[in-house]
Amino acid sequence: MVDGENGRLVYHGYVIADLAEEMSFEEVAHLLWHGRLPTRAELDALTLELAGSRALTPAATATLEALPTDTDPMDVLRSVVSVQGVEHRLEKPTVALAIHLTASFPTILAAFHRRQQGQPAIKPRADLGHAANYLYMMNGKESSPEIVRALNTYLVLLADHGMNASTFTARVIASTDSDLASCVVGAIGALKGPAHGGAPSAVIEQLEQIGTAENAERWMREARTRKVKFMGFGHRVYRVYDPRAKILKAMCERMNPKFYALATKVEEVALRILHEEHPERPQSTNVEFYSAGVLQAIGLPKQYFTPTFAVSRAAGWTAHVLEQVANNRIIRPQSEYIGPEPRKPVPLAERG
Repeated sequence: MVDGENGRLVYHGYVIADLAEEMSFEEVAHLLWHGRLPTRAELDALTLELAGSRALTPAATATLEALPTDTDPMDVLRSVVSVQGVEHRLEKPTVALAIHLTASFPTILAAFHRRQQGQPAIKPRADLGHAANYLYMMNGKESSPEIVRALNTYLVLLADHGMNASTFTARVIASTDSDLASCVVGAIGALKGPAHGGAPSAVIEQLEQIGTAENAERWMREARTRKVKFMGFGHRVYRVYDPRAKILKAMCERMNPKFYALATKVEEVALRILHEEHPERPQSTNVEFYSAGVLQAIGLPKQYFTPTFAVSRAAGWTAHVLEQVANNRIIRPQSEYIGPEPRKPVPLAERG
């Protein structure tokens, strides 16, 4: 549940601030799939099942290896998830299939990243959690507990967010009685759009162009004269500060002080300018702004920021699909026609 007026994000009755730095991604995934936090036995079983579902099918591996190394990682994810789901294409979505797909996302991305580096893919490790294993497969070594905790918190924060564009896409596809992989592939396509999931990498590029805190005011005012959008600000739902951004801002200050020093100045200038332009319109910092600094501190390349968003959101997408199919009715919005009234067609010879 997204409470935009009061700046609250709630997963099945739990406020996100109470989950973010206390719960593992696995616990939150169980919460999304089942509506409750797991017992110790249920968590152990889920962790084991996720670990056992990380391998790619031979067809999915072949697809990944056939793609050019300059392919956008989101295109890689979309393509390989589609092939990964072929063997289950006739099955009704289940929690087991949701686990299977969610577990495969880090394997796909890490394998392609290694290929881009001219290095062999690293097999997943069953003894590592979801966040730790993703970083291990990306880097070829275990990350520090602080880095793993930071990624885990990010994954928890982004796992679900109401009826956003990609989640709605997944539910529309699910409402046609399609398979789970098709629903998730559609969601990946929606998330790929820069208006939805591409902002964190764009925040990095924006800060790189600004360069220094002293340059922020000049750069941003010149940008507005050219109608350049400030990346990382404003939200279609939140009328106050994004609760996820608060948590990520504190993490960013701790983990990436250089980024934080510039980002806080840019944030202050951006919000002032936006308020000057539209004092009637609530404007605040959104989740993408400080998530860029956290993901950078974790060591992920910026082209993997949006795919890592997908690693998290896979749990939410699949949870929404399961909810949709449990009491399904096809989603068929109506549109209002504003074209001409019915008329007779003019014969081709008379149209000149």
